Parts: sequence; C-alpha cells; structure tokens
Amino acid sequence: MGRYLLDWEQRCLDEAVVDLFGFHALQLGWPQLAGLRASRMPQRWLALQGEGQAALHCDFDDLPFENDSLDLLVLPHTLEFAPDPHHRLREAARVLRPEGRLLLLGLNPASLWALRQKVSPCLPQAGEFIGYWRLRDWLRLLSFEIGQARFGCYRPPVNREAWLARGAFMDRLGPTWWPVFGAVYFIEAIKRVHGMRLIGLAKPNGRRRAAPAVALPSRTHRNDSP
Repeated sequence: MGRYLLDWEQRCLDEAVVDLFGFHALQLGWPQLAGLRASRMPQRWLALQGEGQAALHCDFDDLPFENDSLDLLVLPHTLEFAPDPHHRLREAARVLRPEGRLLLLGLNPASLWALRQKVSPCLPQAGEFIGYWRLRDWLRLLSFEIGQARFGCYRPPVNREAWLARGAFMDRLGPTWWPVFGAVYFIEAIKRVHGMRLIGLAKPNGRRRAAPAVALPSRTHRNDSP
C-alpha cells in the first residue's frame, strides 16, 4: 500500500515541478519522496524537523527564510502532522514570493483508506486527515489561486500485492466515475498579490522604426535689386 501511494505521489510531483522556473525551492519533510528531483531550480533544499546530520533542519512553523524569498514550496503531508496546520500554511505563504508555487499532498478523509483507518489502522496514526475542500478554503483566505488539483489511488486499501493489482481498473475508472474519493489528493496553488501585475519582456516585432523626419524651415533669399 505504501509503495503504491508513494509511486502515485512521486509522479504528480515530477510532472508538476519539471516546468517551473525560479531559483529557490524547498520541500518540508517526508524524505520518502524526492519532490524536487525533477526541478531545474539551482537552489533546492529538503528541510527536516529536529537535529541531524543531513539536509536542512528547522522548525516548520518558524521557517528561517525572509518574506517572499522562495519560488517553490512542496508540502507532502506536512500539514497533517502539524499541531496547528493553518498556522503552518500561513508560514508557507509568508516565505513564498508572489506568483510562487505551493504543491501539497494530503490523505483524503472521504475515501476507503480513511474508512479502514478508523476500523483497522493502516497509516500513521499521529496525523490528521484534512479534507480537500477545507484546504481549498484555507488557501483562498491566504490569497492563493488553485492552478490544478487531482485525486488518485482508488484501489482498496489492501497490503497484498496481488489484490492491489486486481484493483488496477479502479484507477482507470476512478477519475470519471468517483473522482473525489481517491485515497490521496494533489493541489498546486499560486500565490497571488492583489494589485500586482507582472509584465513580461517586450517581444520584438522584427521591424525597426525609422527615425521621424524633422522638417526645418527653409530660408528664402530675397533679391532686392532692381
């Protein structure tokens, strides 16, 4: 189940980051996913909480970055394990620059996986499922615009590989017949700043304008001789 879930999430992140341009990208937590491996941004960090010998270690609720300093921020299940997920989302919005991208992954409470979690836990119990529509409302309050969103992993939550393989048809039919009941969702959000408008480079039209002609007054030589 875990590999099946991670494979879908990895594909989503790879497709989303490959065409995003900028300089600074950060992934908060969940090192099982290489969320920035397909990114072309020159500065990429994986942040982990606590102390250790690898990556960047910091407090996810008090990030060591200036306001409007990051171009891309990846939150794979980062909000689900936060003591105050709304505060953590505000902190992410603070460090993200205008027009920057926020990529989020979350487990869907309206799914077969969530139902099994209540009866017979199969996922980490420390986290809290955050509903897709609830998270969209939070993002809108923070001036984010939803760029794209999708659900995935429609197969039943069983650990036997053979049974998972038999449910492959559900992944093909799920987006059409029961689109919002996938086990996991992916959201790409864009930080908007009201009253701000980005202007691109001027496009050359291939023709050079001629310099305007200047008409000089002519001098009339008057002949006063008889």
